[in-house]
Amino acid sequence: MDAFYASVELLRYPELKGQAVVIGGRRMHEPRTLADGTREYSRLRDYTGRGVITTSTYAARDLGVFSGMGMMKAALRAPDAILLPTDFDAYRHYSRLFKAAVAEIAPVIEDRGIDEIYIDLGEIAGIREAVGFDPLGGVRAVAREIKNSVLRATGLTCSIGITPNKLLSKIASELDKPDGISLLLAPDDLQTRIWPLGVRKINGIGPKAGAKLQALGLETVGQLAAAEPAMLIAQFGKSFGAWLHEAAHGRDNRPVVTHSEPVSISRETTFERDLHAVHDRAALGAIFTRLCEQLASDLQRKGYLGRTVGIKLRFEGFHTVTRDLTLDLPTQDAQAIRRAAGACLKRVALDKRLRLLGVRMGSLSRPGQATEMRARAKRAPASTGPAPAENLSLF
Repeated sequence: MDAFYASVELLRYPELKGQAVVIGGRRMHEPRTLADGTREYSRLRDYTGRGVITTSTYAARDLGVFSGMGMMKAALRAPDAILLPTDFDAYRHYSRLFKAAVAEIAPVIEDRGIDEIYIDLGEIAGIREAVGFDPLGGVRAVAREIKNSVLRATGLTCSIGITPNKLLSKIASELDKPDGISLLLAPDDLQTRIWPLGVRKINGIGPKAGAKLQALGLETVGQLAAAEPAMLIAQFGKSFGAWLHEAAHGRDNRPVVTHSEPVSISRETTFERDLHAVHDRAALGAIFTRLCEQLASDLQRKGYLGRTVGIKLRFEGFHTVTRDLTLDLPTQDAQAIRRAAGACLKRVALDKRLRLLGVRMGSLSRPGQATEMRARAKRAPASTGPAPAENLSLF
């Protein structure tokens, strides 16, 4: 989907179309309706704190403002950009709509998150037929049908990359954004469209690997493809080095996976200012409880229970600590999660200020899978379980 969160917000505030808009503010940044019915918007220049941008419109990106960038840094580049709060309930709603619209045409879908999917088009009728003098006319027609279906269902645009595999399709979907269709199916498309790109365009090459490749003089995908495999293995290890060679040549055998179970589900928040376990105890306690309640709600909505509760704390200086606790029985109950998370918290020395707090649930199962576990637990000696939350949590 094209600038998904921002595009959903533009449906709500159509007068902002074409303007530089940043998503990632707090509730206080919601637009204010004036007496004459017009709206007054918050501006990025007025933001204080250390939040990061969730996404931005293409007009904001033209000013150098991108997702993941700190708000204060972005304000220096685009002080007049409009700032809106996030609304994940709305984004999830439109995510369901766009995926359902695609599934009506191409039902073999791999869900890759709220705004991205892989689709297997191999068995779609007419996909390999020529249209007039265009040998790829059938492919283009299916792509346009998908885009039109998404637009009708959501009012939003998407960009599609069609290639022989997932690695290339991920790259191709970004080539002609927004509202684009990119086909890389001709024999020389890899050399002409992919090899001139920077190596970071390959999904899986992160900042560190990208910097190392650049230091080796390998800045483009084409240069990476020309590199000796033995050198890449020597520099990056057997597995990653061999993968770099394969990826640069556009090789990827991963299938489209229509269903996979998550390993864990988590909720976390970064504070606007560092909080102290004693002086800010009430605020931290409220945040901690809210995270546990949100995590329980996520588990219930997605139909999971979990046995392993974990916490994540990041202190000033970016030192990060994690702790976890495995329960006797899986749960999706907020109070049970809060008790277990409090027990984990008891095992951490809270002698520095906190900048991030998170709660995680692992060892996930479906409710039906937990039935036998409960039956076995009833036959086993009773467990005293953890103490109440107020006796365990330092806040």
